[in-house]
Amino acid sequence: MVHPLLAGEGLDGVLPEEEGADAPERRESILDRSFHAQRLDKAVVAIAGEFSRNHLQNLIEQGHVQVDGKVVTAPSRKVQAGQHLTVDMVPTPESRAFRPEAMSLRPVFEDAHLMVIDKPAGLVVHPAAGHWSGTLLNGLLSHHPAAAALPRAGIVHRLDKDTSGLMVIGKTPKAVTSLVRAIGLREVHREYIALVNGRLSGQAFRIDAAIGRDPQSRMRMAVLSQGKPAQTDVTPLACASAPGGALVTAVRCKLHTGRTHQIRVHLAHEGHPLVSDPLYGGRPAFGLSRQALHAERLGLAHPASGEWLWFQASPPADLAAAWTQVLEDRDTGG
Repeated sequence: MVHPLLAGEGLDGVLPEEEGADAPERRESILDRSFHAQRLDKAVVAIAGEFSRNHLQNLIEQGHVQVDGKVVTAPSRKVQAGQHLTVDMVPTPESRAFRPEAMSLRPVFEDAHLMVIDKPAGLVVHPAAGHWSGTLLNGLLSHHPAAAALPRAGIVHRLDKDTSGLMVIGKTPKAVTSLVRAIGLREVHREYIALVNGRLSGQAFRIDAAIGRDPQSRMRMAVLSQGKPAQTDVTPLACASAPGGALVTAVRCKLHTGRTHQIRVHLAHEGHPLVSDPLYGGRPAFGLSRQALHAERLGLAHPASGEWLWFQASPPADLAAAWTQVLEDRDTGG
């Protein structure tokens, strides 16, 4: 049975651990003659064969295995008959991915059906390699325990780790289904502000360019003819010189689709990567240490009442200061 939190994610996962499961299980064995002069990892596999050999080797290397009361960290170490083997079965990081963790979610709106939050920059939305805890999903499980029965804990769209701003989360199966459908039908209004490198002037324009995984780097997305359709409306607002003389343009972006890294990829493809976005060639400016992107406005029909709702969130201090400086110091020549 696939755990509800994993449905549709294409990930291998495990059920949340029980309350109080932090203390690892300890397994012990006296080695018989069949293990004499065998490798330590082979003996460990014999008493914990339901786990992968790679995981058990990691336990050895991390100091969770003892032979006759002494920690041994070499999987290839030879053991002897009669030795006392002790293994502390420390859970994998992945097994901790779907546990409740208390955190401040900064709700902008919440009722029985949905919640809109103002996500801070630096918060990972969903567990993945390198981020198996401390994610928005962990926080949702703590804030709303019924989220454990929902796909992805009610998360219906995502923001990149270093993108701040508004996100909507469903709190019931009906709300999740309705929100996913509305996003798919492009009935949810999502508007961002961003700072980009270079001068971008003129009227608003649309970038209509398919996006897929960059064949040269699994970390990046790219404009590809065989990618999925992606459309972004871009409105240039002001251009100014950053300290050091580099030009920076403030833009407003409206998403019609929601591909991974869409705004970052589209603007980089146009030759204007986001400020401080090294993954797509964005040069730093105004002291920003993360990509200059904020989900400022969100509009949607309430999944139960049908009432249209509008939400707005100001950018955090780092981006707000840079944004204000560009607008105030704008170059009227372009």
